[in-house]
Amino acid sequence: MQTRIIAITNQKGGVAKTTTTVNLGACLAKLERKVLLVDLDPQGNLSTWLGIDINELDKSLFDVFSGSVEISNIITRTCVSSLDVAPSNISLTNIEKLFANIDEREKILQKKLAPITRRYDYILFDCPPSLGLITINALTTAMEVIIPLETKVLSLNGLITLMNTVQLIKNSLNPYLNVTGIVACKYDQRTNLSRMVVDKIKTGFNDKVFNTIIRESTKLAECPISNLPITQYAPHSFGSYDYLALAEEVINGEENINPVIQ
Repeated sequence: MQTRIIAITNQKGGVAKTTTTVNLGACLAKLERKVLLVDLDPQGNLSTWLGIDINELDKSLFDVFSGSVEISNIITRTCVSSLDVAPSNISLTNIEKLFANIDEREKILQKKLAPITRRYDYILFDCPPSLGLITINALTTAMEVIIPLETKVLSLNGLITLMNTVQLIKNSLNPYLNVTGIVACKYDQRTNLSRMVVDKIKTGFNDKVFNTIIRESTKLAECPISNLPITQYAPHSFGSYDYLALAEEVINGEENINPVIQ
């Protein structure tokens, strides 16, 4: 199977990007796919979630970008079989300065990732909450974009901007890039607001909205403290069922992926 490289992004913080990256990745691994999670957020929340002490990292993604190590040297196994992580920490905030005078700086991630891409069925990027150079690198490297969207009115405001950015990258840097889907997260089935937001997303973006909705859940909120994905922390919770359904929906799209020579 062609490796599917997916950027999970939204420039708004707190919309469940890291939650979606970790739990979608764990569910894809549970469904017998080999998965690499790439932590592109200098906060390192994904790395921390999976039990990595980011303050004690000897080498991280920053060192890969700077050229001092290969990405294969920082990849770490997780508690989930077939799920690996490339960790990050606060040093990644220096990336703009590092890339300042580098040619084709939008393609650094693509070049660094190339040696290990074919080891995995899926590579998921947990992007920072901005549309800066790191996110542009992710969109230049990925073939797909998944956009987690909190089901609150204000979270709709930046969606058009993000879609326009994806189209700009597609036109200028990465013709293979497409939005695979928008996933409604933190859905509170008790409120009219969540239902109204989902209806509005479906009206505006129709076939770009996943059928799966990620319901708000205490277990999902607790999950990061456990250093486990939801499938292991609370396997019979709404969060586990919802992310497994999302993973199955993503896998069902494999047959529609065209081969790309990278």
